[in-house]
Amino acid sequence: MLKVVKVRLYPDAHQQQSLAQAFGCCRWLWNYCLNLMNQTYKETGKGLSGYAVKKIIPQLKKEYEWLTSTYSQCLQQVCLNLGVAFNNFFEKRAKYPRFKSKHGKQSIQYPQNVKVADNYLSLPKIGDVSAIIHRPIEGKVKTVTISKNCSNQYFAAILFDDGKDKPESNTDGKAIGIDLGLTHFAVTSDGSKFDNPRILNKHEKNLKLKQQQLSRKQKGSQNRIKSRKKVARVHRKITNCREDFLHKLSRRIVNENQVIVVENLNVKGMMQNHCLAKSIHQVGWGMFCTMLKYKAEIDGKIYQEVDRFFPSSKTCHVCLNQVGSLPLDVRFWTCENCHTKHDRDVNASINLRDEGLRILTCQSPQVGKPAHGAGSSGTGDKACCPDVSRSNRGRKKSTTALSAGQEAYSVHEVSL
Repeated sequence: MLKVVKVRLYPDAHQQQSLAQAFGCCRWLWNYCLNLMNQTYKETGKGLSGYAVKKIIPQLKKEYEWLTSTYSQCLQQVCLNLGVAFNNFFEKRAKYPRFKSKHGKQSIQYPQNVKVADNYLSLPKIGDVSAIIHRPIEGKVKTVTISKNCSNQYFAAILFDDGKDKPESNTDGKAIGIDLGLTHFAVTSDGSKFDNPRILNKHEKNLKLKQQQLSRKQKGSQNRIKSRKKVARVHRKITNCREDFLHKLSRRIVNENQVIVVENLNVKGMMQNHCLAKSIHQVGWGMFCTMLKYKAEIDGKIYQEVDRFFPSSKTCHVCLNQVGSLPLDVRFWTCENCHTKHDRDVNASINLRDEGLRILTCQSPQVGKPAHGAGSSGTGDKACCPDVSRSNRGRKKSTTALSAGQEAYSVHEVSL
């Protein structure tokens, strides 16, 4: 099973200069090859693959001798990564590849010949770079990606294969539904509420002061460069605090539960609301769901997503009665049918849990391989809405005998 460990590097002055040169060579090669691909497509109507542009590296080394100072496989990996970027664009997984700038994050990738020791990494043409290996790296090292952020901090992401098989997932255990929000970051189906830390608000005053100082500096001056680093350090502090909170909460939820059900939120669409865009941006829902997913897969647990249009808040989890409308300012409501008083978020998390269990029952015996028409984990497939199902011909028909919500509720009773 492949795993990644990200460690902190502490290169000396000479090694920092060598890394800066390597960053520059790889960045220049990326921009050169990207421009070549664009020009070739405009002239001939056909593009170039990553392997095609990789063949011109020896010719470029003769023309630009400074390219020889960088490890050859790092340059080759740049061309291959550019080919992967175009494949991701054509398959609509990413945007069109962009030109890289010397301002911002820098990175290079070593596909092999990197040795990992107790307190250092041995990099070709760089030497032994001091590192803090905070976790054991047991297995065959695949690739090592060296990166530098805007705060001049160096990191190494080590991808290795530990030789172990991926654990099989099963549904035997506790199931939990999670409703994500802004007032409370997460509300679980068992009634637990985790407050939104609002980390940006705690550092907003300091960030505003540093950005004001940056705006007063003359462009191109050394003082402006120093001020930019100060702003970058504040942003890095905010990022570290947010990731620390998300890692600890996701680890706790994965450790305590076997089946984790969340809602497939359209974060990009929700960002169009200018009144909530800043709060949604700082809360980190997408990163949290990503952490839940990969941690659950490593531990042999199940991460399930329910469609965003599933009426989890408007449906009573007791009698499955659905109200017509439920504005955001209504946090508590009473069911007209069974007169049950509901907390909006807790009720939504319970409905998400029940719907996730219903989706899992529609899957094939092998968990993770959905049957035809069933929703799958992490794909964003639509889940069925209560009282409505689809026949093989795609027409809607009512399910008066047993609705989707009722089936989910009965499955939950059996599983518990």
